[in-house]
Amino acid sequence: MVEIMSQSINLLTDADLTLTEKDFCRVRDVIYQHCGINLHDGKKSLVRARLAKLLRLGKFKTYTEYLDFVLSDAGRQEFYSFVDSLSTNLTCFFRENVHFAYLRHTFLPQLIQRKSQHNQRKIRAWSAGCSSGEEPYSLAITLLETLQNTGTWDIKILATDVSTRILEIAKMGVYEKERVEPLAGAQKQRFLIPRRMEGHTVYQVGPNLKKIISFRYLNLMDPWPFNGPFDFIFCRNVMIYFDKTTQGKLINRYYDCLDSGGLLCLGHSESLTGIQHKYLYVQPATYQKP
Repeated sequence: MVEIMSQSINLLTDADLTLTEKDFCRVRDVIYQHCGINLHDGKKSLVRARLAKLLRLGKFKTYTEYLDFVLSDAGRQEFYSFVDSLSTNLTCFFRENVHFAYLRHTFLPQLIQRKSQHNQRKIRAWSAGCSSGEEPYSLAITLLETLQNTGTWDIKILATDVSTRILEIAKMGVYEKERVEPLAGAQKQRFLIPRRMEGHTVYQVGPNLKKIISFRYLNLMDPWPFNGPFDFIFCRNVMIYFDKTTQGKLINRYYDCLDSGGLLCLGHSESLTGIQHKYLYVQPATYQKP
């Protein structure tokens, strides 16, 4: 999942690295066109501070010089660092647990019963904006703990993000002790492998989770190389960074990818208010395709 920076950063005072209004408008327009993310004026100081690190690394003298390079053919690889620098990925295992509780206690038992009756033992899910991987791994844990005789089920979770850097972290699936605190002891024992790294213990996601998750780069604004259908889609804390027009388009694209009865989960601060759609309201930030 991609979230625009919100933490305090020491601002630059070097006159040579002044972000002009023209440069900020270029950054804002490029990020909106590429990712659909809306950078308002209140983010200007944060944009300036975060990009300054890349200017210094690349020994660029001005933001204009850096942006000219990033937007050129020669700077194509640097463009990904540019996008990554303007996003931070904050998440944890079982974040906003109300969604996972609803899956575990209500949605999945009904889905499993319906699919079993029709001898359809396939479940497909999508974590759109998967960030550093905790969300799709939490989904995998929920599925494996809810299903009986998991070996007879075909389970796949697609996990996508616009940040190539954060996807590499997600694929590795290695987390500090504090990051796995939401997991119960039995869950850690079943799904995580403790490792010693640089003198302290970290936890690596086990193969029983990794084998059912596919991590892929995806810009949600681009054409999607799949059609579904998905049984449920998590797109949480991503929508708030899009304007209403972009939100509406995205919501309806998700609708087309969901199976009948499929579930869409948004972030706790997100809703479909003001967006024309065909979903049924289930609970806050949770919607279902009829």
